[in-house]
Amino acid sequence: MKKRLLSGLNLFITTGIICSFFLFQSCKKNRSDIGEIVFKETKNKVFKDIPDEKMATFLKKVLNAKQEQLRNPKLITSFYEQNGYEPVLIKRYLPDGQLKGLTNYLAKAGNHGLAASMFDAKLFSSLINRVYDKSKVADIEDACQTLEEMEIAAANSLTSYSNAIVFGAISPKRIYANYYTQTSRPQDNDMLKLFELDNLSEYLDSIQPKDKSYLALQKALNEGVIAPGMSKEETSRQLAVNMERMRWKVEKGEGKSVWVNIPDYRLDVMEKGTSLLNMKVCVGEGRDLKKTVDLKEYDEQDLKKDRPFSRETPQLSSMIYSVQVNPVWNIPESIATKEISRHASADRYYLSNNNIDVYENGKLIKDSETIDWSNGSAGGKYTFKQRPGEENSLGKIKFLFKNQSSVYLHDTPAKAAFDKSDRALSHGCIRLEKPLELAQQLFGEGEKFQLIKKEMALTANQKAKDIALPVKIPVHLTYFTCWADELGGLQFRKDIYGLDVVLYSYLMKLGQG
Repeated sequence: MKKRLLSGLNLFITTGIICSFFLFQSCKKNRSDIGEIVFKETKNKVFKDIPDEKMATFLKKVLNAKQEQLRNPKLITSFYEQNGYEPVLIKRYLPDGQLKGLTNYLAKAGNHGLAASMFDAKLFSSLINRVYDKSKVADIEDACQTLEEMEIAAANSLTSYSNAIVFGAISPKRIYANYYTQTSRPQDNDMLKLFELDNLSEYLDSIQPKDKSYLALQKALNEGVIAPGMSKEETSRQLAVNMERMRWKVEKGEGKSVWVNIPDYRLDVMEKGTSLLNMKVCVGEGRDLKKTVDLKEYDEQDLKKDRPFSRETPQLSSMIYSVQVNPVWNIPESIATKEISRHASADRYYLSNNNIDVYENGKLIKDSETIDWSNGSAGGKYTFKQRPGEENSLGKIKFLFKNQSSVYLHDTPAKAAFDKSDRALSHGCIRLEKPLELAQQLFGEGEKFQLIKKEMALTANQKAKDIALPVKIPVHLTYFTCWADELGGLQFRKDIYGLDVVLYSYLMKLGQG
């Protein structure tokens, strides 16, 4: 019995040792695959004899040395730490020339209006060429160093290139002070998927943007199209910045939505890619409408953020939830101080003639003509409201949506402004050419719309009336100075807020490393 137990124990121990041996050999074999993989691809025998332990040591050393040069250092470092400093990308993508193919995509980044230098294309290409050139790598030490440098360069170039094409090279919220649209940016999971693709080339082909307008701009850029009144360089820059905007991930939704393109001074109600209604609009005042495109950096203070003019219409996305017919205009303090008090100073009856009530500490002042406006400083002491009426600056209706800038879409009594070509005239809100038609699109032909129509037709005894939308409608205030129209033709507009210049400055900064 004792013999049998000892024999069984010996067998168990022996079996365990054998299993452990084979497990160790299996792990060792997995790690040493790198030598066979590189040798098979490059035919350079020096790679075939790379010791396993050297690879991990070299990769860790290279990774630590390259931290400042990586676009996503935390993610890349964490990935290799968790994977035992294995050269994962070489093992997966060196065969069949897939990593060599990556160099072609990086070199052609200019097709997207991006500099190849953003993705360290020259460095990665030189390392690829070195690995494939038998005369360049002569010993084990050099082989290990070269492979690990190429691995880290591949991780850096691949993640940064993919992020730029799929999500945009720059986060708009980082550079624009007046940008309030939810824009998706790459997450860790998005980047980690790049280390486990079945086919790298297929993936790189798949991320080419398919939007018709993007493709039209891309074609124009590559063909060297010159826009009327612009130089080739100015045209290329305008194409590049608008392609970047088109790469930003903004949720567009499937249903009906309202889109305003600020530089185009136009609003469209869109549904399933079709414009159901379009109209002229007036937007917030620009910085200098007579100024041509300036190729200099807009912000010289280390490119932190642009410095918007106070009356610019912001870029934002929100939901229209209600309208106010025959609205009351709560006049902003900035307008009250700079304009209303000045008009009142020049004409003591200006306020009463324009149905503007004056309040002090929330209490209505019955005789506003008695206030001394002569020094122009009294504006900050009072608040102002303009009652409903034919002269109300908001016209007969305003469309409300939550936002940080207190802007909305609204009617206007100043209809002559829609005959102008440059319509950056407002204090930031969007003035509508066809407000009743917009209400009809949003409400449909039901009772609520008929009530709106009736109330807007009143010429006396108007009272503010709030009417909620049955279903909230998305609204997007955007900024595109170039796009392709329905027929595929390119449309160019003035950079009225200088936002093209800001964006291009940042793209140039990225290209400089």
